Amino acid sequence: MADAGRLRQAVITSPVLSPVTLVRIAIIAAILVGWEVLAQSGLLYRDVVPSLLAIGKAIYELLSDPQYYWNLGVTAAEVGGALAIGGISAVVVGLVLGGNKFLSRAYEPYLYYLGPTPKIIFFPIMIMWFGVGPASKVALGTLSCFFPIALSVAAGMRQIDPVLIRVGQSFRANAWQMATKVYLPAMRHPIINGIRLGLGVALIGTLLAETKLSNKGIGFLIIQAYSLFDMPRMYAMLIVLFVIAIGANAIIGRLGGLDSIKRF
Repeated sequence: MADAGRLRQAVITSPVLSPVTLVRIAIIAAILVGWEVLAQSGLLYRDVVPSLLAIGKAIYELLSDPQYYWNLGVTAAEVGGALAIGGISAVVVGLVLGGNKFLSRAYEPYLYYLGPTPKIIFFPIMIMWFGVGPASKVALGTLSCFFPIALSVAAGMRQIDPVLIRVGQSFRANAWQMATKVYLPAMRHPIINGIRLGLGVALIGTLLAETKLSNKGIGFLIIQAYSLFDMPRMYAMLIVLFVIAIGANAIIGRLGGLDSIKRF
């Protein structure tokens, strides 16, 4: 009898795929099937849409190439540097604008106007200022990630419970103590959301810069594969990069304890 009860409990508590997960799986399966059908149809030029087998083989060869990891490290260092510089400066600016109504009304509209502007148009300026090396790529990535993080932090500042601010002021906390003990802990989710957005645009800006003028990095490898019309390798790099970006985004979300990641 006890064994039957334990079996019933195990069945009840066994993991079952939710309808949302099933829909996601169905979408991915439909995309893969459609891709393979298009690849086998011959409607497009040779290898423009390579078969899944060819892409899988290219992924295996790519992950077996030590040179790929060196270039991946170059891009990761550039994106990490951009996110660190742009993120820290954006948090500071967001705290200042969110905590001062006068400065917010004076300067925040510029962030909204410049934020959607494609940052690649500033790349010639970055080259003139920082040269053709990694510094110009880091600068463009920094410029790209600054705006979403700053706007997210500024918006988060305005959502802090006024009671928390009054408590900090009652203890006569200085500006540094208010920022580290009250503002930042209360804005964990807006900051994490801003960093997740900043990571994406920093990656885009860095890769675009590498495709324009570079002899190393993932962006350089992608544009090189495109120039040689090695479509399976190009798609393989895009897929691996996509998976890495999803993983990094998920890690940042889990560090912030975001429920949206847990519900995935």
